[in-house]
Amino acid sequence: MDELDLLKKDWKKKEHSFAQVSDGEINKMTHRNSSSIVKWLLIISIVEFSFWGFITLFFNDDQYQVKLHRYGLEDCMFWVNVVNYIILVVFIFLFYKNYRTISTTDSTRQLMKNILNTRKTVQYYIWYNLGIVAINIILSILMLFYHNDQMKSMMENAAEKGHQELFLIMCIGVSLLFILIIIGLFWLFYRLLYGILLRKLNANYKELKKSDLE
Repeated sequence: MDELDLLKKDWKKKEHSFAQVSDGEINKMTHRNSSSIVKWLLIISIVEFSFWGFITLFFNDDQYQVKLHRYGLEDCMFWVNVVNYIILVVFIFLFYKNYRTISTTDSTRQLMKNILNTRKTVQYYIWYNLGIVAINIILSILMLFYHNDQMKSMMENAAEKGHQELFLIMCIGVSLLFILIIIGLFWLFYRLLYGILLRKLNANYKELKKSDLE
């Protein structure tokens, strides 16, 4: 009986020492995992930037340029694209900065702070992209209303029949529904693309917070 008690005491001592080692290892693993997640955020943002750049160049043909020139939007769209790409490059730089900061961080609390900053950067990036999508859709709809011959003809026919206000209400309603659907699809896309990584990053933050409080 005495030998059994001694074995139990010895086991408890070993179990306690294992727990201490385990906590340290968990923090190291959480740190490495957080660094890996932020690296993937950086990689995905660069791939996405390249993809949209390719799409822009692919559709930016002579016919598109002629339409922009005819609508008087050539200079406007040029500067919109310039500003947009500058802002996207800034976001990519922020992702890189967050990755470098997390990779070289030793303090648990500083790592927690960097994780929060990374989450905010990703959220701002998503909302910015959704805003750009909404602006492009609105501009496209306005170009359709004011410069498309078929749309002009439909508006004139509605005005002749005294249904101009009803026609405008229907057009606005359909446009808003279209905008909501497209924004919803992009939101789901970003939710899937970045949401998984953000949830893992948030789980790491909770693990570090729990470890810091103990």
